[in-house]
Amino acid sequence: MLELLRRIIQEVSAAQDLEEILSIIVSRVRAEINTQACSIFLLNKNQSELILMATDGLDPKAVKKISLPIDNSLGGLVAEQGEPLNLDDATKHPKFFPASMGEEPYRAYLGVPVKFRRKLLGVIAVQQHEARRYDEAEEAFLITIAVQLARLIEPYIETVDLLRKTPAEKTTTSLVFQGIPSVPGVGIGEGVIVYLPADLDAVIDREPEDVKEEIKYFKAALSGVRAETKILGKRLSANLPKAEKELFDAYLKILDSNSLGREVIKEIKKGHWAQSALKRIIKKYVQQFETMGSEYFRERASDLKDLGRRILARLQSEKQAEYEYPEKTILVGEEISASNLAEVPEGRLVGIVSARGSSNAHVAILARSLGVPTIMGASDLPVAQLEHVKLIVDGYFGHLYVSPKERMLKAFETLAKEESELDAELEPLRKLPAQTQDGHQIKMYVNIGLSIDVGKALTVGAEGVGLYRTELPFMIRDRFPSSEEQRIVYRQLLNTFTPRPVTMRVLDIGGDKKLPYFPIEESNPALGWRGIRLLLDHPEIFLSQLRAMLKASAGLNNLQIMFPMISDMAQIDKALELLNKVYQEIVDEGLKITKPKVGVMIEVPSAIYQIKALARKVDFLSVGSNDLTQYLLAVDRNNEQVANLYDSLHPAMLHALLEIVDGAHQENKPISLCGEMAGDPAAVILLLGMGFDGLSMSAVHLLRMRWLVRSFTFKRAKKLLEEVLTMENARQIRSHMEQVLDEAGLGGLIRAGRH
Repeated sequence: MLELLRRIIQEVSAAQDLEEILSIIVSRVRAEINTQACSIFLLNKNQSELILMATDGLDPKAVKKISLPIDNSLGGLVAEQGEPLNLDDATKHPKFFPASMGEEPYRAYLGVPVKFRRKLLGVIAVQQHEARRYDEAEEAFLITIAVQLARLIEPYIETVDLLRKTPAEKTTTSLVFQGIPSVPGVGIGEGVIVYLPADLDAVIDREPEDVKEEIKYFKAALSGVRAETKILGKRLSANLPKAEKELFDAYLKILDSNSLGREVIKEIKKGHWAQSALKRIIKKYVQQFETMGSEYFRERASDLKDLGRRILARLQSEKQAEYEYPEKTILVGEEISASNLAEVPEGRLVGIVSARGSSNAHVAILARSLGVPTIMGASDLPVAQLEHVKLIVDGYFGHLYVSPKERMLKAFETLAKEESELDAELEPLRKLPAQTQDGHQIKMYVNIGLSIDVGKALTVGAEGVGLYRTELPFMIRDRFPSSEEQRIVYRQLLNTFTPRPVTMRVLDIGGDKKLPYFPIEESNPALGWRGIRLLLDHPEIFLSQLRAMLKASAGLNNLQIMFPMISDMAQIDKALELLNKVYQEIVDEGLKITKPKVGVMIEVPSAIYQIKALARKVDFLSVGSNDLTQYLLAVDRNNEQVANLYDSLHPAMLHALLEIVDGAHQENKPISLCGEMAGDPAAVILLLGMGFDGLSMSAVHLLRMRWLVRSFTFKRAKKLLEEVLTMENARQIRSHMEQVLDEAGLGGLIRAGRH
């Protein structure tokens, strides 16, 4: 069974769309079980019907036309019960549904639910004319196929209703897809598909604008790769055995315009642009090689993939250079990188939608700095179908509206206008303190990572920098920056904000932040070699950075240094020892500097229970809410599969924060919080009520959070905190706080518009 399953999955992986995937599955299953019909039914959007989407044995004309009612059919019974149904004579069952699709003669029936992470997608069923019960091996095989099928079709499931419509109907059909709301706001624009470079699997299907030009692009790419291969073969020929030399000759034959070239050009003429034409042909050959009995030929499949990627890379570089982004661009992709954002001309990026990732992914943090409405983890997204399609990104609720109707479009345009008006109205607040109506103040700082953050921070009246992520200057280089290179960067930032404080977090790499020139391979990086752990193991990196920071502060005296990932008292002792060592060396060199204030980030649970001891060692403390939530709830914050479990308003998190604040204040040390929680309006009032001295957030949130604080009293904030601490789950707490904001006339903080 495993070998058969492997062959089916390999064949399916070469399929271009949902229809082809389903067609392969039904034909292979029917042949393997040796039955007379295999059919796949998928659930429609309102979950009332199972639509016949593929069959081998029933009337093919019934595909996409016949549906089974959930409440009165065998398929519906399988869906409702969530387990296999094996009947020797289905016609005797009270829920037998004799639809006019050739089902009446079939008596034997085996149906299995297709589920993905508890979510029902559809049903796969086999049938036979003669009455008989499918045996255990056949049932086990169909269950195994259903599990694999679920993984393959899940990204397409939201388009089932759309696939049933005519081309004319599709252009007027509005669809809604759900993702993780990551950056609030409304973005209205045109979809631009982002695909991973030189990744055949990520290539979308598209019609060529000009067939002759497309063939010209392809021939040039093919010729370029052929020339590269010839040069490489000659360079290595002296050291290659005969068999490997023959292999290079074989590659050149494949790259001949009369071999691979002819077939790809044929696909282009059928109406596919060069990239998808190449993908189709390469995948067809790879599938053939991988199913061969010979190990040698199976290994050659990877060589063929490599040739395909090299041709694709040339095609993409040619196309990217000439690509024109619409005036209002919404980037859509399976994965989106920082470089994808950078390629969009300034002022044209109005939205981002990624099928993978969470609201704490690196690209989401960058989008937050830019103030671009963003949705992450939209796993059902039919990415390939969204090129040049009108889209609305609702970053408040994580909704993506595809081909919105005129009425919906006007409604969101009104909301977007109201948002702009609200931002303009809040502009005068940049000169006012974040002070409650009964006189309690809380400091408001900004998080800085990109150079663009600096300009935004100054326009919103930030009281300083609560978190400068020093790893970003390291990430944009192909080597470690020298101490002098770092000093120049730090000096510019300190000088820009003087006399306001700038808190620099020492290098925090590891986990989801990697340096290309310092690879770290770990099975569980979030719990591994990162932050202060790595720096103490590499004091040469640590000392170089500390020296740069201290020298940069000369004459400005607004530097504060913060150590991340402290989980043990010995770590802070050693870090302070190294800082004191560098400070003394610089003073001995004759440079006049003031010793900076030092703090620690509270982001691992062990630090909560040592909060007083840590507070006695340093000048200030700052909660890293993103990581503390992750570690406290045991939820990977970058994993969209468990994103629904990640919420900083979890009761355990609130109780932990209260304990941290109390511990810090008992030692008379200021405590602030940085991270996404500081820009979450449902959380900020609770943080105020806890007694946090400062909040550090993305600049795009600062004026709104200042407005929020100035709309409440400190007494009311403490009362609200008492209320939510009696609640049992984050959903209940968030709902309660959003209702409070609504009643206070602050609905514009939690959804599009002003109210």
